[in-house]
Parts: sequence; structure tokens; C-alpha cells
Amino acid sequence: MVHIGNDWDEILAADFASESYQKLRQFLIREYRTKRIYPDMYDIFNALKYTPYSAVKCVILGQDPYHGEGQAHGLSFSVRQGIQPPPSLVNIFKEIYDDTGIDNRGGSGDLTHWAEQGVLLLNAALTVRAGQANSHHGMGWEQLTDAIIRHLNEREQPMVFLLWGGNARAKKSLITNRRHLILECPHPSPLSAYHGFFGCRHFSKTNAFLTANGMTPIDWRVAPAGISLRGR
Repeated sequence: MVHIGNDWDEILAADFASESYQKLRQFLIREYRTKRIYPDMYDIFNALKYTPYSAVKCVILGQDPYHGEGQAHGLSFSVRQGIQPPPSLVNIFKEIYDDTGIDNRGGSGDLTHWAEQGVLLLNAALTVRAGQANSHHGMGWEQLTDAIIRHLNEREQPMVFLLWGGNARAKKSLITNRRHLILECPHPSPLSAYHGFFGCRHFSKTNAFLTANGMTPIDWRVAPAGISLRGR
């Protein structure tokens, strides 16, 4: 039984009880028993744990977790303290600097500070085999993450959806509520960042929308390496 520990439990109760999720659960039990899977099974739902449904201001949708040793911890694009930020995250930090002047270069890649402010750092698939990107694609995660997007779409409080890259943009059709703002561009990976991610200004645009709707903007800082911003 999945236990998130906040309002997501009630909102997703029917989705976790569904046949598709039960099939996914059995698949994951086998995978964790027989292969190296990321993130740790206790971190799979960290995005939902750190950002309750009622607190979501912004959704950043990734593809699947990092598949390298020690990287993934349940938040899209985020790595644990002490782990070198991967290239996509380095490019995210570059765009934040160019857009807002906030300099995260050389800082931690742990984005928990964002999640605690209402940034839902969600991947389309929440698990992956070590060294095999997209290896759990099509195993049932997409039905659950689509449901999460639909539930957010139904909410009256406005929010921002940041759709970076083809996988994220494919979920645009799920977002039909005109209260919400959709911002889309290419993925921040080195393969595509220069084709429209750089210069997108999604971070300042997100905060302008939140401010215009009476909400506190996101502090896009990360902690210096080895220091936590939690509680600040």
C-alpha cells in the first residue's frame, strides 16, 4: 500500500487501487529483487511527499530518473548533496542565471528547496534500471503520472506547467484548464538546450504569473555544495 503522508493519498487512492498500478507494482517488486533500480524504493514518491497537492505552484516534468550511481532521489532533474550536477541540470542553472541573475553554478544539485516551495519535480516514469535510460517506460508509470497531471488540471488555484522536451510536451493535451499557464520549450540536455531552452526565460515567467495571481514567487536558489537551504 502506497502511503504519501499528505493530501495526495486521498486524491490518488483510486489510481493506486487500479489494475494498471497493481500490475506495475508487481513488476517493480520483481525488478527491485533482481536488478539495480533507481531511485531507492523508499524515495520513489518523494516528489509527492515534498510537494502536497494543495501546495503545488509549478510542475517541472522530466522523463525518468537519472540512471547513474547515487544520483536519483525521487525529484526530477535533482541529485543528492555531494553528487556533481549532470549536464541537463548545469544547463538549467545557466538559464536561471541568464534569466534571473541567481547564480547556482558550483552549488548543490539538490532541488529539495524548490520542492518545499511548491515546485512538483515529477518524472513521467518514476523508476529506471541502472545504466538504462527509459528502461521502465511503458510499464505503467505513464498512466499514474497522467492521472497526477489530470488531478492538478482540475484544481482551481492557478499553477504553471513547465514542459521541457518531447516527452513532457506530449502531456500538454491533459492540461485544459485555462486558469493554468503552460510554458514549453526543448529539453535542457546538451543535445537540445541551444535549440530553444536557452533563452526561454521560464523561471522569471513563472514568478511573474505567480505574483500576478497573488502567490509568493519561487526562490530558484540552490544551496552551496554541502549546505542545506531547508527551513530558510
